[in-house]
Order: sequence, then structure tokens, then C-alpha cells
Amino acid sequence: MRTEPAHRLLGLPRSSFATTAGRIAELVEAGEDVVNLCQGNPDLPTPPHIVEALRQEVLDPATHRYPAFSGMLELKAAIAGWYAAHHQVQLDPESEVAILFGAKAGLVEISQCFLNPGDVCLMPDPAFPDYWAGVVLAGARMHPLPLLRENGFLPDYDALDPAVLRAARLMFLNYPNNPTSVTAPPEFYERTVEFAAEHDVIVASDFAYGALALGGPAPVSFLRAAGAKEVGVEFISLSKTFNMAGWRVGAVVGNRDVISAINLIQEHYYVSLPPFIQRAAVAALTGPQTCVHELSEVYARRRDVFVAGLRDAGWHLDVPRSIFAWLPVPGGGGSVAFADELLRKTNVAVAPGRWFGEHGEGYVRVSLLAREDRLREAVERLSTTWGKP
Repeated sequence: MRTEPAHRLLGLPRSSFATTAGRIAELVEAGEDVVNLCQGNPDLPTPPHIVEALRQEVLDPATHRYPAFSGMLELKAAIAGWYAAHHQVQLDPESEVAILFGAKAGLVEISQCFLNPGDVCLMPDPAFPDYWAGVVLAGARMHPLPLLRENGFLPDYDALDPAVLRAARLMFLNYPNNPTSVTAPPEFYERTVEFAAEHDVIVASDFAYGALALGGPAPVSFLRAAGAKEVGVEFISLSKTFNMAGWRVGAVVGNRDVISAINLIQEHYYVSLPPFIQRAAVAALTGPQTCVHELSEVYARRRDVFVAGLRDAGWHLDVPRSIFAWLPVPGGGGSVAFADELLRKTNVAVAPGRWFGEHGEGYVRVSLLAREDRLREAVERLSTTWGKP
């Protein structure tokens, strides 16, 4: 029997994170003490009031049935209310909000909804690798938007070739950024709206880390810019905001035509999230937000421990604005080789910048999703092994 996959599957990128997770598991199984700073998987539990809300909802037999195809209006209204309260953005719950089976799913789906074979997607480089999958499945092409230190890790729209712009249909953005951890100023989003309107490009803004301020000003939503809903949408996730990663709750908000298309494709992929999870998500969004502020403070303390420790050891790195640190490779060598050597010599696992694109080379991404004592241990191992870079 022939079981050769369709060509669209053959082009999908393999996850380097999964491969490294296997190596780490083998080391741990062998008794090694590995400090895993490779993945962005929240290490703290979901706040108790949200867990209790889920428990109560599961006891209601009404939540055991199939949900509405496009999600519960109650949850959409809660998302709209959260945006109004925290970002001063007004949304129509019925037409400008779609519930996602995790934000990651929507970030793949949007390419399938709006890209045809031969179309161009403007892709940040470096970027979250899962953006690439939807483009591949759509048979479209990616054109890099280099995120360079000299530009503040923001794309330079003026550097794009006019021929590329004529074929461009979709553009991804992500601030606070994964992996560079920088935020975008309001004027950048204003320029983005102008650019997208001029070239008829849909903007897909990934705002997964937007609720975590880490002691500084709150990150700005793309939708705050005048005209943003005319040119694009924004993706949010409860995974990082409320430590609900395993619950798979996300949403996309903004342009109603984009929302309609994503609702249509999701009718065939997922139908919708279980009703008890949707109701618990309502409790998260409408309940006390103290847990979000406390979580931001935890991550800020972790960041400060890590940054101070490396700076004391003579390393140079920017202060992260999200849960990742973007660390230059000592001596400017290759990021994959450095990460492999780091794991082999010190049992500290980090993500090579090359995994995120060509322009991620020369850096490694360090996750701050570990206890302060583990971050201190990682700093001690790095500084002992490499000394002053």
C-alpha cells in the first residue's frame, strides 16, 4: 500500500524543539541535572480561581454537549471587554472576535485562508517557526523582513522590493517579540497601517505576550493604531497571560472579513473548544487580574536575576521585555554549534537563533520560565565554562 504523504506535508518544517526535547529527556533519564531554558512552556500553575471555575463548569451537564460552531458569544464578549479595559480597543463580539483552539492554530490557519500558490507572505526574520507552516500548506512563498539590531529589531518597510510588494498578500508581526523580546512603539504600528493599506497586505499581529509588562509600560496593541481593523487582525493567547498553556485557549480579533474566514475554516478543523473550557476562560478574563500582575512581577524578578548575573560575569545583553532573553553568541560563532556545546559541557539547554530564521544567527534564545535558583545555576555554569565572552 502506498502511504506517501501529499506534497504539502513534505514541505512542512520539522520541529527542532522536539528533537532537542528528546535529547534533554535522555540526559535527565541518565541522571544529568539539566537546566532547560529552551522552550516557552509556562512552569507555574493556572491560578486557583480559574481552576475552580473549570471544576464547577464540568459539573454542569450542559457543558458536555457539542459547543456552538464558532464559539460561545459569552467568551467573545469577555474577550471584547478585556480588550476595551486593557487596550482601549472596541470590538464587536459577534463579528470581530473568533475563538481559537490555541493561538498557534489560528496563526497557521490565516495563511491557508488568504494565500494562494505563488502569493508572497512577508515574514519576520527571526520569527516563531510555526508561522511558516501555514504558508507552506498554502503553497505560497515567504519573503523575509529582517529584524536587525540596528533597526531596533523592527522591519524596514522601505527596503522591500516593489516586485515583492506586488505579490504580497499577508504579513506577520510579533511584539513583544519572540525571540528578540523587544516591544514595538505606537508610531511603528501607525506606519504599519499605512504600509498595509498602500500595498493591500493583511496584517497578522501576534500579541501572545502582550499582557506581561515585566515592570515596565504595558505593551501596545497593534489595534490601537487608527485604521488597524481595516487592514488586519491580532492574535492573543491565555496560555502565557494566565498560565493556561495546556488549556489551548486563544482568539483572533479585528477585521471582520478575516474573522469570518477563520471561523469558516475552523468549522471544519475544530468546531470549537469544549464549553467548560470556554466558560472557565470567561472567568479568567472577567475575574480579578491580580494574578496577571503577580505573574509579570515573577518574570521581572527572574529576568533581573539572569541579566544581572551575566552582566556581572562580563556578558553584554539587552534587558528583555518578555519571557525570553536574546543572547549574543560569545565570539560571534554559529548559534547551533554553541547551543550544542553549551548542552554538552554545562547541561544548560537554550534555543539557537538559527532555528528562528537566517537573521537569528549569532544569537541564542533563553527562556526565563524557570525558578530563580535555576537561572542562577545556569548563569554560574555559563560564566564558569566561558568566562567573559
